[in-house]
Amino acid sequence: MNQDTTTRATGTYRPYVDCLLDEFESRADRPVIRYEGTNVTGRALRSAIYRYARALEALGVDRGSLVALFAPNRPEAIAIRYAANLIGAAAIYLPALADADRRAALLARMAPALLVVFPETARLLPDTPATTPLRVMQVGFGNAATRLDVLANAQPDRPLQGRNTPDELAVIVSSGGTTGVPKCSCRSFAAWSALVKAPRDEQRRQLVNGPLAYLSQVLVDTTLGAGGTVVLERRYNPAATLAAIEVERITDLLLVEPQLFETMDHRDVPFRDLSSLRSIAHVGGSAPAVLRRRAIERFGPVLTHFYGASEAGIVSALAPHESASKPALLDCAGRVRAGVDVQFRRTDGTLAAPGEPGKIEVRSAAVAKGYWNQPEEAALKFRNGWCLTGDMGFIDKAGYLHVLGRAQDIRRIAGRTIAPVDIEDVLCRLPDVRFATAFASSDAFSDDLWRAVVEPWAGRRVDVARCLRALDAAFGETVASQVRLTQSRAIAQTEQGKVDRMAIMRAAPSHASEALCHAVVRLQPSCSITLG
Repeated sequence: MNQDTTTRATGTYRPYVDCLLDEFESRADRPVIRYEGTNVTGRALRSAIYRYARALEALGVDRGSLVALFAPNRPEAIAIRYAANLIGAAAIYLPALADADRRAALLARMAPALLVVFPETARLLPDTPATTPLRVMQVGFGNAATRLDVLANAQPDRPLQGRNTPDELAVIVSSGGTTGVPKCSCRSFAAWSALVKAPRDEQRRQLVNGPLAYLSQVLVDTTLGAGGTVVLERRYNPAATLAAIEVERITDLLLVEPQLFETMDHRDVPFRDLSSLRSIAHVGGSAPAVLRRRAIERFGPVLTHFYGASEAGIVSALAPHESASKPALLDCAGRVRAGVDVQFRRTDGTLAAPGEPGKIEVRSAAVAKGYWNQPEEAALKFRNGWCLTGDMGFIDKAGYLHVLGRAQDIRRIAGRTIAPVDIEDVLCRLPDVRFATAFASSDAFSDDLWRAVVEPWAGRRVDVARCLRALDAAFGETVASQVRLTQSRAIAQTEQGKVDRMAIMRAAPSHASEALCHAVVRLQPSCSITLG
């Protein structure tokens, strides 16, 4: 008996796909996915997985192959990923980057054996042929000869033995790509199976309206594997999100932070029945305590704050009852999860003392093993089993993790650590500011340390001079003089919903017209400034 067979037989490793297929068989006549008001039963999804698996095999996809998908939020996209993993191939949902050059660069780096596109995503294909021939199959449109769904429908749906092994590549996950072409972290079948394992929860109705390329695919797998139901929406929209919570009796959803704040401020909130909610998880950026407090006031005690990354998995969580009952905890990211090790490193490379801020490093079974086809970047991110997140933080005496933000955004001025979230919190407390974002300036021609953008409430304008005076009062003129402050009716976001730093940096004030107004106050610094 070989090692793979022994491992499966002894129960020390069981691929997540095998667990899901058993789950779908046990729920053959019950819905596992809701899509556009229609139920997808366990039997239907299981049948689709087996059919697509055989179709992929017919195309030469096997163990060690990579299947890439420009995938909309559709059940077929989920079935194809499971099918690829069942036969031992790896899979990646490619992000729908707006910039064609960045998409082409990412696709060239991935070099998949097969690329799958849908009617909604055909526009994302490169305009010019790649240097390496790229095999493309379509789902839902095109000629029958190049349609993966047509080929799958001709296959039998009888059970197919899985052929994956613990250490083989299973899933590649894209980062947010807020600062360039996304990095794509790799996980083996064993690591992914550990990442998506969750306690049994048949009552869970998870709304998934974020792109599958990111954390949404983790939510799909954990929900289905635990016996819950996924309610799949094509895209995020605040009004549609609130309506879906009411109509579908959603218990759980996840929003990146700009979306959370947009949804909580939507005019429909008072008129929707949100009583089914038990958790609104938010992740993806800084979260000023004042905005989290407003979310609790709007939604009730359902706010869950996760800290994590595509490379590190979920590191810590602040549960709803803690967020609601202990307002002082709203500036932290909760307690580190069981099975996760966290350490903090000073800028000189030594480990920080307990309670001392440092760069966050994470180790767990869910940490990725590296980046796909990026060995140099991987060497900087992953060392000896640890993921170097690039963020700074510390754990307080009560055991709560505090995340200050990206190390590159943090400065130490006159003995005080200043993080973007500190600037955002001051700005978001002003009556005309609905939302604000701040980050370190990367403009080589500017003396400014930070860029900040404020978004006013509908029908209002922000008094920029007042914002700068508030920063001066909170941090002193040295800090206030180094903030380049702009206002916008809508802060730019990536396709994932995160704040789009690159778009903000590209928006030169001279081109801003009525959408942006710019104000800079010049004060003379009176102390030295060092990197955090």
